[in-house]
Parts: sequence; structure tokens; C-alpha cells
Amino acid sequence: MHIFLDIETIPAQGAGVREEIAAAIAPPGNYKKAETIAEWEREQKPALVEEAWRKTALDGALGQVACAALAIDGAPPAVFYAEDWARAEPAILRGLFAAIRAAHDGARMTRPVFVGHNIAGFDLRFLFQRAVLHGIEPPAVIPFQARPWDDVIFDTMTTWAGFGNRVGLDKLCRALGLPGKGSEIGAEIDGAKVWDFVADGRIAEVAEYCKGDVERVRAVFRRLTFAGAMQDARVAA
Repeated sequence: MHIFLDIETIPAQGAGVREEIAAAIAPPGNYKKAETIAEWEREQKPALVEEAWRKTALDGALGQVACAALAIDGAPPAVFYAEDWARAEPAILRGLFAAIRAAHDGARMTRPVFVGHNIAGFDLRFLFQRAVLHGIEPPAVIPFQARPWDDVIFDTMTTWAGFGNRVGLDKLCRALGLPGKGSEIGAEIDGAKVWDFVADGRIAEVAEYCKGDVERVRAVFRRLTFAGAMQDARVAA
């Protein structure tokens, strides 16, 4: 059994996070004059604070899951999200974990294979950290400690680019002739733009995009494992 997985995350929503980030960002050391520092504070610091705050979407200690999607083998993707996204994360985690438990129990297998793009380096780690912070116990079958080459996961990024190298899912899809990111909603979107969509009240579109990423990962997986070629060969025979 293969479980195709993707999550979308947003920056920290907790009170005081921006203020802590701002307090840690200081002007360049060669700025000595009060007026020069004041100008830097006014003209440059806000953008630096915004950039650092947005990067918390990649930090499981601060960011949060806005939606998650999975597909079991060839089944259509299921997505977990809520319009009330600010308070939805615990329910998203519980729903996702329940779906994984049900799929694993129903298949009566020892270990499914989890498939995703940078799944070892990001998705699984982020989910584990958020589950810990909420006190929500995940299914034991999720290989949180797996390395990219372990047989309980299939990381499409590592398989294509090699260990230690990176390739974006959108770039890989285009190289393989597959629909790129955002094609399912007709808009340009990637992980860096998810917060803009959420803040604009477009969480439902983010959910569709998340489902689209699951479909993209599944299509890439089939190409990387030559599944389509093997099926065509069987049909021809």
C-alpha cells in the first residue's frame, strides 16, 4: 500500500511572535548615527521582519498546518481543512491520522510506503512536531524517523535529484510533462504563496491545491518507478 501525502503550512499565528522576531533583528553593525539607524528602522526593517516571520511556516515549533491531503494507492485524494483555519490544526491532525489508521488497519499490512516530495525532510517532521505540541498521538505506522532512502518512504525529490540535492515539485512536473502547480485552481501558487491565499480568505483554493500536489506526487511516483511503462507493456502483450 502506498500513501501519497502533502501538507500546506502557514506562518506563526501566536501572539507576540512578530515582536520577538523584530526584537532580534538589529541594524548593520556599521550603522552608528541615530538618524541612519532610524531610517533603517523605518525603510528596511519591516520587510526583514515580514520575511523572517513568513519563514516560520517552515518551522514546526512556530508555524501550523493549514491543510493536509492524502491518497491511498489509486483512490481520489482526501483533504483536511476548515474555513476557520486559525483554530483548525488539531482537527486536521486528528482527521489525517484517523485516515491513515483506517487505511493501515483495513489493508492488514505491516508497513505502508509513504510517498511525498521532500517528505522526509519536511512533511513528516512538521507533522510530528505539531502533533507533539498539541498532544495528539499519531499512528505508530507513520515513519517519522525515516531517512530518504529507507524503504518505508519514497521521496520523489531525493529519487530524482539524489541525496542532499533539491528540485522543486513544479520544476520536476514540467520536466516530466505533467501539469504544474496551481493548474487545478487556475492560479499561480506554491508553498511561499499559501499564506497570501489563506489571508485573503481563499483556504478552499489552498485545499484544492494541496489535493493537486498529492495528484502530482502520485504522477511523478509512477514516472519514477516506470509504473506506466510496465502497465503499457502488459497491455501490449
